[in-house]
Amino acid sequence: MLLRIDPDSERPLFAQVADSVRMDAAVGALKPGDRLPAARDVASALGVNVHTVLRAYQDLRDEGLVELRRGRGAVVTDTATQLVHLHDDVRALATRAHSLGLSPETLTALLKEMTP
Repeated sequence: MLLRIDPDSERPLFAQVADSVRMDAAVGALKPGDRLPAARDVASALGVNVHTVLRAYQDLRDEGLVELRRGRGAVVTDTATQLVHLHDDVRALATRAHSLGLSPETLTALLKEMTP
């Protein structure tokens, strides 16, 4: 698993770390029961504060994608598997939108309208 961030992005670093984990789950690179690297190791490798990584892990926990276990760290849950199916659905939707000549911005706007 390779966590990626863009220090020049306007998106907060903790959100980028969480997004990276979500994407790995969505493409099937993470399976239920897999352990995420220790927050200290991730922070050191990315050159960020450990609290940044902990915030990302807490957000993932709040979404049900990981469980935070004392002594075991962050462990991927079964819920993360559902992201693989969602990823396939989103890819199909993006392909359909493209075939209709819709821009990614238009598709994004449509999705935002539908979000409760």
